[in-house]
Amino acid sequence: MKMETITIWNTFNSEIYFFILKKVKNKDTANEILQNSFLKIHQNIDQLKASEKVKAWTFQIVRNEIANHFNSQAKTLHNVNFELLKNPDSYKDFCCLDRFISNLPKEYNEIVELVYIKGKKQVEVADLMGISLAIVKARIRRAKSLLKINFNECCKFELNKEGKLVGEPNCAYCD
Repeated sequence: MKMETITIWNTFNSEIYFFILKKVKNKDTANEILQNSFLKIHQNIDQLKASEKVKAWTFQIVRNEIANHFNSQAKTLHNVNFELLKNPDSYKDFCCLDRFISNLPKEYNEIVELVYIKGKKQVEVADLMGISLAIVKARIRRAKSLLKINFNECCKFELNKEGKLVGEPNCAYCD
């Protein structure tokens, strides 16, 4: 039996949408990933060999599209203007960033410096430090979490619904 895209859509679209939404926490992004996923499903439907495995095959495509989304987001972080970070006077607007980074525990500080200040790719950092890529990613997550807490406590920034820092600095240390 040959499976058709419309059958997959009718059967799984809402389940897939909520699966994606749970991962990305943004409706527009979820819709975009859903569209991209079904485009790939449609383009590759001939590669589905066993129709009883359609759900696993479909969700693998969706997981890959979610990963592509996060990978493309991570790549945009490397497009930061690092000249701003090299000249201390040029990033006064970042309040206490340099102090917070230097006060991170050593294993987080090194990775943040290599990835975000020196512009190295996470894979390069993993090789350089002799640790796995998963450890590098985990340390970056923990470092970001610590930086958010520091910005919240010291500079009175707040976290919005998406977990991003918002507001104006209100820092006794910087003023």
